[in-house]
Amino acid sequence: MNFRTDEDFARELDAADPLAGFRAHFHIPTNEAAEPLIYFCGHSLGLQPKAVRAAVDQELNDWARMGVHGHFKDQSPWYSYHELLREPMARLVGAQPHEVVVMNGLTVNLHLMMVSFYRPTADRFKILMEDSAFPSDTYAVRTQIRHHGFDPDQALLIARPRDGEHTLRTEDLEALIRQEGPRIALVLFGGVNYFTGQLFDMPRITAAAHAAGCTAGFDLAHAAGNVELRLHDWDVDFAVWCTYKYLNSGPGAVAGCFVHLRHAENTHIPRFGGWWGNDPKTRFRMHLNAEFDPVPSADGWQLCNPPILSLAAVKASLEIFDRAAISALRAKSELQSAYLLHLLDQHPAQRTDRGHSTPVRYEVITPPSPSHRGCQVSILAHDRPDRLFKSLHAAGVVGDFRPPNVIRVAPVPLYNTFHEIWRFAQILTAT
Repeated sequence: MNFRTDEDFARELDAADPLAGFRAHFHIPTNEAAEPLIYFCGHSLGLQPKAVRAAVDQELNDWARMGVHGHFKDQSPWYSYHELLREPMARLVGAQPHEVVVMNGLTVNLHLMMVSFYRPTADRFKILMEDSAFPSDTYAVRTQIRHHGFDPDQALLIARPRDGEHTLRTEDLEALIRQEGPRIALVLFGGVNYFTGQLFDMPRITAAAHAAGCTAGFDLAHAAGNVELRLHDWDVDFAVWCTYKYLNSGPGAVAGCFVHLRHAENTHIPRFGGWWGNDPKTRFRMHLNAEFDPVPSADGWQLCNPPILSLAAVKASLEIFDRAAISALRAKSELQSAYLLHLLDQHPAQRTDRGHSTPVRYEVITPPSPSHRGCQVSILAHDRPDRLFKSLHAAGVVGDFRPPNVIRVAPVPLYNTFHEIWRFAQILTAT
């Protein structure tokens, strides 16, 4: 598309947007004057769908009316409530229904997956991660390595960009996996890197890991609901994700987990046991010597009975994704981020005054290619980054600042407009 930089063009894009109506399904935060903020922080916490309140109220009312009998009520019984989320979540991540379960929190699920899929030996004990992985993942990995008696400084292998570059090249990752493969037990990457916004080539990384005899797992916190996923077809071993970012399910909402069918059906894989992962037929046989009998699906990794109020919010959000379709959302997202990059490119980051150039003010470190990015755009500010971010905030932009100098913004296709993108570019370049 040939973009223009005038305001009318932004409004034309909004008028032609077939998904524009979905914005009305969300509560948009406002300033003190009741004016909508430019909310570009869906990569940290998605906005609240208006349908969530009714969904949660329904379960609260049932609890009030029925008490314990709500577990087996006619509509949406709590005992099997998590099963209502199987198919919509599977559609969203490209999985078969029995490969997906909504449970726990992301880091809890990551630990549970490493219990099963990080089984180091004296020769093969390393975990490969990307540079600038989300800190919580690094904490989890380093403690798992120590739990198995290894030194994290020796067992944690970090893939870093080339000198002078901000993002990783897939061919470099493949070469590193080939080189270190005999010593790598687990390749664990983010689907989209939280810091740079880089979308990794998950099929190629998975194939390279498997060719080297490694397990391949992904943290999809910044990918689920953001990009199209085909976890089953890509042959990914496992994946975990939260639902409070692009999946708009509320602060601290229950998380998601994928286990490929070839593992999910294998009830002999080592794991931690809990009663909700046990075969429902024998779940309540609470005699002293009961043996854990896992469900032959991703459900077999559950530990506790699920949090119904949180699941209700996830269910309401997934219904919106089903109506919008992730393929359509991805197409709009690619257009929105391309439009934003175009607008930023039109405003020189380096200014010249009386023949003297000032230092570069900022640069975009998110890959320019749509196939290598999600909706997040990361801006590295060279000139007083704290002041720049505060100016954006004062102008009504809700973004995110990562020290020392990266501003992250994410135009989310479900609720952000092209006109908001135009306004943001005007504010940023004038600051």
